[in-house]
Amino acid sequence: MSMQDARPESFATAGKADALLNAMSVDIEDWFQVGAFETVIDRADWDKLQHRVERNTEAVLALFDDAGIKATFFILGWVAERYPALMRQIASAGHEIANHGYDHARVFTLTPDQFRSDLDRSRKILEDTSGQKVAGYRAPSFSIDQRTPWAHEILAEQGYTYSSSVAPINHDHYGWAGSPRFAWKPVEQSDFIELPVTTVRLGSRILAAGGGGFFRLLPYALYDQAIRKMHRDDGRGAIFYFHPWEIDPEQPRVGNAPIKSKIRHYTNLKSMRGKLLRAGQDFKWGRVDELAALEAGLMQ
Repeated sequence: MSMQDARPESFATAGKADALLNAMSVDIEDWFQVGAFETVIDRADWDKLQHRVERNTEAVLALFDDAGIKATFFILGWVAERYPALMRQIASAGHEIANHGYDHARVFTLTPDQFRSDLDRSRKILEDTSGQKVAGYRAPSFSIDQRTPWAHEILAEQGYTYSSSVAPINHDHYGWAGSPRFAWKPVEQSDFIELPVTTVRLGSRILAAGGGGFFRLLPYALYDQAIRKMHRDDGRGAIFYFHPWEIDPEQPRVGNAPIKSKIRHYTNLKSMRGKLLRAGQDFKWGRVDELAALEAGLMQ
């Protein structure tokens, strides 16, 4: 498939006429594993730091239970290895278990063979600890881009159904500007699809609208307007993601991090839970594999 932003049939005529299905996802990593801190926190020190991912993920599970949401959890193998009971808890609650790599290494820092090894290692841990087959993948820091044309091919070879690893924007940490905004097939003669994180078109600009940072930093009304505009203009469901640490205002502070990273990471943590509950009420949410199946059906 060529990398053109073709618009398929609206979801409204493909299934849910009353409300578009949006995909809720959570990237399971601890506060010290984020890409913004990778230059100031050494991986070798991770086990020495205060771990908060278990309690924060349990808080997310409680929030989803309150809101009646089933979601997809993209989980680091590193986390699953240390918290196998948490993996079983996520799976038993009816959420999808998906792969986020082993230790948050960006895909473009790996060779194809290293990427295969990372996928193998993390997938085995996730499946063994959760008892659930893993069919979805999200690259750490949305790091599948124009530098890694081989990554989608390897995912397809390994039997993944979908990836949600591309951000079709310009950004200082990630992005593949000019790539399709909606689901596309990156591998010829394969049903494997890429589900880019949600963006909204404002004039000639394409802006991020699907991540926790955008959601935390800006007023809720702007998020609401952006998603409704995408629904109205494009007839497509949104793909939203956030991290467990984003509902944890008591997490440790990284004093030597770049100022821009600290602003992005720590702003409005106290208000995040309430905004998530509001979004849960205002939009129809499901798992990423459910949205992938709808998109795949539109491509037939």
